[in-house]
Amino acid sequence: MPSKTSAAPKPQLTVKQFQDSVVKHLRSTLGTYEEKASKQAWNQAVSAAINEFVFDGVSRTRKTHAAKDARAVHYLSLEFLMGRLMSNNLHNLGLYDIADQAMAKLGLNLADILEEESDMALGNGGLGRLAACFIDSMATLNLPAVGYGIHYEHGLFRQEFFKGRQVERPDEWREFGSAWEICRPESQQTVKLYGYVETVYDNGAARKVWHPGRTLRAIPWDIPIVGYGGRNVNVLRLWESRADKFFDWDVFNSGGYVDAYAESVQAETVSKVLYPNDETPAGKELRLVQQYFFSAASIADVMRRYKAAHGDDLTKFADLNAMQLNDTHPAIAIPELMRVLVDEEGLSWDKAWAMTRQTFAYTNHTLLPEALEKWPLKLIEKVLPRHLEIIFEINARFLNDEVENKWPGNDGVKRKLSIIEEGSDQMIRMGHLSAIGSHTVNGVAQIHSELVKKDLFPELNELWPGKFVNVTNGITPRRWMKACNPRLSTLIEKHIDDDWPRYLDKLEGLKKFADDAEFQKEYMAIKHANKEDMVKVIKELTDIDVSADAIFDVQIKRLHEYKRQHLNLLHIMALYRRLLIDPNYDMHPRVFIFGAKAAPGYKMAKDIIFAINKVAEKVNNDPRIKDKLKVVFLPNYRVSLAEKLIPAADVSEQISLAGKEASGTGNMKLALNGAITLGTMDGANIEIAEEAGRENVVIFGMEVDDVVALQEKGYNPGDYYRGNDELKAVLDWLEGDFFTPGEPGLLAEVKRNLVEQDPFMVLPDFESYCEAHQKIDSLYRDQKAWARAAIINTASLAKFNSDRSIADYADYIWHMKGVPAAAK
Repeated sequence: MPSKTSAAPKPQLTVKQFQDSVVKHLRSTLGTYEEKASKQAWNQAVSAAINEFVFDGVSRTRKTHAAKDARAVHYLSLEFLMGRLMSNNLHNLGLYDIADQAMAKLGLNLADILEEESDMALGNGGLGRLAACFIDSMATLNLPAVGYGIHYEHGLFRQEFFKGRQVERPDEWREFGSAWEICRPESQQTVKLYGYVETVYDNGAARKVWHPGRTLRAIPWDIPIVGYGGRNVNVLRLWESRADKFFDWDVFNSGGYVDAYAESVQAETVSKVLYPNDETPAGKELRLVQQYFFSAASIADVMRRYKAAHGDDLTKFADLNAMQLNDTHPAIAIPELMRVLVDEEGLSWDKAWAMTRQTFAYTNHTLLPEALEKWPLKLIEKVLPRHLEIIFEINARFLNDEVENKWPGNDGVKRKLSIIEEGSDQMIRMGHLSAIGSHTVNGVAQIHSELVKKDLFPELNELWPGKFVNVTNGITPRRWMKACNPRLSTLIEKHIDDDWPRYLDKLEGLKKFADDAEFQKEYMAIKHANKEDMVKVIKELTDIDVSADAIFDVQIKRLHEYKRQHLNLLHIMALYRRLLIDPNYDMHPRVFIFGAKAAPGYKMAKDIIFAINKVAEKVNNDPRIKDKLKVVFLPNYRVSLAEKLIPAADVSEQISLAGKEASGTGNMKLALNGAITLGTMDGANIEIAEEAGRENVVIFGMEVDDVVALQEKGYNPGDYYRGNDELKAVLDWLEGDFFTPGEPGLLAEVKRNLVEQDPFMVLPDFESYCEAHQKIDSLYRDQKAWARAAIINTASLAKFNSDRSIADYADYIWHMKGVPAAAK
């Protein structure tokens, strides 16, 4: 039997004590009583009872870090896709079972109360969910850390389908407030925008003064982040934008009732919506303002805390503060810190630049050119005139000193490495600024990090050997197995130590049970029970009937052409066609499940959603195929829905074009919960295959070198269209009205995109992809072989623990140690 002398969280009170605390808050905090209280009131009362531990933990953690003057990391991210916090907090505090029993004694179901919480959807996808996992791990590893972002009034839109098309609706995640956040008006900051820069001379020395045309107030809202075991509770600080002067009394009294609030409304727009559509000049400007707003407020906050402890002596600033840029969105923080150090603190340029470079590190998340941010120079000049001057100075010194010393007289290299991209409209390259202004740059999977060095920044890698490193992404096993898959967690705890959610390498101990018939039976029974739960969710959300005996084939991620949901669609259509030709076609029943949102301005992504929904409508209602094939597109995919779907998945679709997916984290969550990866050799799929064994995943398609070779040869998608009869047949289907009766051509744009352009090479991988699905079908029919592969996947995913990722950051990039908070 496994040892039980572990560091897993232990209950800090009895069932009766928790029950009494909930009832106390129901009555004294919410002003209601048991017989009258709604589920929402019970949710708030339970949250208040939990917060007695959470807020005490915040106080103890802050006090400890201040007393020890500890080095801290400040994680700057435009996205934090937090999901729901109640279940996660209960598990990390060791209170979940206590709360479950307490609510049962009150005649309530804790699961129903959990459903009352809104998702904190302050992110778009993998980037934001990674940030959420990382700050969980920072707290768990006792690292002094603060996450910084924006307190969006509306998170990622709520997705609905109307006649198969995506419709965006506002996401009111905090319409009635959030139990987990605290406003800290005493720590508000002022953020400047627009205006002009004046050169002032003091005793012959020139000094720059920025006269802003507008100022905003940045109001911080703190969300406690509970580490596993509850010892350390860090903070996610999100900034809300308000007007510096928010109400004009004179205008109001003269009858301008709406105009009196104009400045307030304009200011609040900055933190109104996650990722406003930037198709218009106004949208672009708003996004730039958002990025600067939270970066400037965060740096001011870090400086405030430092000065409270050290006064005006800045010599220890870089030693005590690390700042991590999560992608290029906060890149403007680099010239902002320079502005603060040079203009406000009076440091020399050289000293300020050395401190800035020592402070910042940059995580690159993409190789896609369209995702590497560039801002029009004229827009930066309008919104941030002083920062443009600083960027010019950074660029000039970098090119004239460092680049010239390495490649004397080579203007071609200078043009390639310049932060300023020349052209009819000059652009500021934020990726270049991030790399040049940071001491370390990391990619997020082995292959991605190599491509960053080889393809994205080869000259910078040559200029600074050792600056570019890899930190493979990870996920928190607390949320992504212990909380979301309690059945499997219970089985695991019967066989290994119960602190495996903290030390995930202990899952290796399950490998000895991979061929154990009894363990396989229990493992597969759990998967089937999770699928039965998902059958009910699918029925509730879509009114589609599916069978838990079918293979649940899952593709859940942002809708983007490079992720190739349309490759999945073409295969579904091919299976459907085979069934129509031969109703006795031999295949195990399959349910294809999609979850994805398309960016509001991304037309092709929306066209793909529409095509999937119209094909699903036809397939699901065709009695000729005898329910062998079902297609489900779940509306409004989000963290809380993923927590239900991932434990039920049999197959994990990770089918991006090789070289385009930086890492992926959905692949890790699905594999940890026993789904078999069907994927390309891309991103973290490669490392999952290495850890679990190539025989326990199904790999297909071109690799990076194949993609490059085909591009260099001159890729013509029409050759593949004409060269495969099945592929041609299903693509031709999209032009008629087979899936859109009476309305031919509604899906034709998807075909045109693939046959005429196919930017992410769907067609060359189609045949290999179909063959990979045949392997999935054969493997699933051998339930013992399938169970063994699934168990090995669960047992092999220790590398993809976000605790390991954060330990790598702490050791190799931030150079800091954990500081446990004082015991209660």
